[in-house]
Amino acid sequence: MTSTARHVYVHVPFCARRCSYCDFAIAVRRDVPVTEFVDAIRCELVVRLGTPAHPQPIDTLYFGGGTPSHLGAAGVHAMLDVMREFFSWTRDAEVTLEANPDDVSAPATHAWRAAGITRVSLGAQSFDDDVLRWMHRTHSSEQIDRAVDIIRDTAFDSWSFDLIFAIPADLRRDWQRDLDRALGKSPPHLSLYGLTVEPGTALGKWTERGEVMPADEHAYEAQFLGAHDAAVAAGFDHYEVSNFAKPGHHARHNRSYWQGVPYLGVGPSAHGFDGTTRRWNRAIYAQWLAAAKSGMDPVAGSEPIGAGEESLEAVYLGLRTQDGFHLTQTDLALVTPWIAEGWAVLERDTVRLTPLGWLRLDSLAAALTPVTRSR
Repeated sequence: MTSTARHVYVHVPFCARRCSYCDFAIAVRRDVPVTEFVDAIRCELVVRLGTPAHPQPIDTLYFGGGTPSHLGAAGVHAMLDVMREFFSWTRDAEVTLEANPDDVSAPATHAWRAAGITRVSLGAQSFDDDVLRWMHRTHSSEQIDRAVDIIRDTAFDSWSFDLIFAIPADLRRDWQRDLDRALGKSPPHLSLYGLTVEPGTALGKWTERGEVMPADEHAYEAQFLGAHDAAVAAGFDHYEVSNFAKPGHHARHNRSYWQGVPYLGVGPSAHGFDGTTRRWNRAIYAQWLAAAKSGMDPVAGSEPIGAGEESLEAVYLGLRTQDGFHLTQTDLALVTPWIAEGWAVLERDTVRLTPLGWLRLDSLAAALTPVTRSR
């Protein structure tokens, strides 16, 4: 059995603590069962791909979570050894590891590089220690500074920095100060995410009880647009709603999602797409583990992507990136008001949303999809 995917995602669910806003599939562990997990990943790959005769070539490999750096240096090395049984990649391939600042040390980063990691995505979120405690993060602002210095000294080909904006006003977080400090680190890549309130999370419960008032739309818009202006002025390309990059440092793995190409997902809750069908794994770690170790496919569900769904996704994925969406004559009348409002620009037959338009992405994509659906 083979896969056509040239992009592979591995979900590492382990975290030292659940963040207040997190609704991801994670497993809180002080002591990570590294051997158990790595063995189960290998079992899933055997179920999905068969015992490899020859490693399949891939272009990107992404370890997300959860907190992949929580595996420890030896665990990351063991995981990459398993990946090499099934996949091969060249020296210029993008191999990303998500890391928390408190897991970053000189021995760890050198071990990551030696194991084959080429890119680190650092989950900083804020430089405000009060905000970090409110988020239930396990690191401090001082650890962020130290982690960045270590990552630079290790000379990774690329690295990324994550921040969260639109924090409740009651916390008195200075967003401009956080943004300036992040830009001052000169990261090759920057990801900015607006805080969302998800049901069942600690933040969701605080909000339901009236203990927290989410940031209003005006604050959200002002912080997003201000970040765009500051990052572009600092030489970044705002190439996707939440992502900014210096030249040559676009996230190649993430672009595979936005371009709708096949990708393979392994690990609990991991999603994958083979070009015609989307599938997702069991989210609860114990259930995924039991299935994989018993030689069963740990899939939880799947759905075929027909022509209609493919067209709808093409609209949304195109509009969320700098690539834009190619229009027909039928579409032009619909997007003309967007251009007048400053939400989009039109270049020949391609419409691209502006940052102001990205704030309305869902509604604009929904407005265009009825036209697309009828083609």
